[in-house]
Amino acid sequence: MLQRDALRDRIVARYEDMSPQLQQAARYILEHTQEVALVSMRELARNAGVQPATMTRLAKFLDLPGFDDIRSHFSDALRLRAEGFAARARESDGRNEAAGSGLAHDMLQSLSAQIARLSDPEAVAKLEATAELLGGARRIYVLGLRSCHSVAWHFHYVMTLLGDRTVHLDGPAGTGADGLLRAGAGDVLLVISISPYAQQSLELAALAREKGMAVVAITDSEVSPLVPISDQAILHSTESRTFFHTLTPALALSEVLCGLLAAQDREASLKALQAADQHLGRLNIYANSIPRRRI
Repeated sequence: MLQRDALRDRIVARYEDMSPQLQQAARYILEHTQEVALVSMRELARNAGVQPATMTRLAKFLDLPGFDDIRSHFSDALRLRAEGFAARARESDGRNEAAGSGLAHDMLQSLSAQIARLSDPEAVAKLEATAELLGGARRIYVLGLRSCHSVAWHFHYVMTLLGDRTVHLDGPAGTGADGLLRAGAGDVLLVISISPYAQQSLELAALAREKGMAVVAITDSEVSPLVPISDQAILHSTESRTFFHTLTPALALSEVLCGLLAAQDREASLKALQAADQHLGRLNIYANSIPRRRI
């Protein structure tokens, strides 16, 4: 029998050599391992948007006799976690009885679990290594398009309070990419992108590599096209109980990176924040008191 992670590693290693249909099936399996163990091949294929025969071809491509070997692997992994699942289910049932079930409750529970997974030792070590890479950069160029714009902007905004080392690749009239004009070795591109990946994000990440920059990616999968060209890739879930992807884990990662960068030189960070407070105070940006309501 395969080691617990051996099949996942094999799928990731061979992903680039797969046809588009096999890639679609493989990605779905990587992101829904519990479902692989619990539903029929036909239902899994329907959920993945491929034909059942594609699942069989995927197994053959991975040098396995058939799809049942894929199912068996993930079933074994699921059984190893059964006690943990049962404990969480009992805990969840108790909370549901107290708070009442519903979409809002389920969404918040799901987000809580996704954030908790980011604190696994391996994930924390990756964050710390990424912060070291960013901290040693001459400049940090920050890129996030479409839905990921909010995460990129948040990182850039917080970092501007600490100095002027970040450049947000966002501009009017399609000029955002112009910010890379003078970038090169010694600089880092921090790119945030999730499926479906913005074409320009991929193109600018590739350009950054050509210019000798390091690339850090905050992305959603081991088979994200950003992973092969990144010096560090931090993965997070985007699964949601609604029709929309969630960016809450990505935003949490951004906040943690900002905190780690600020902690690298606490004295300098405090001075920068004090200067920012004084500047904003002179501009009267924030209210100093709550206006009284008129009755």
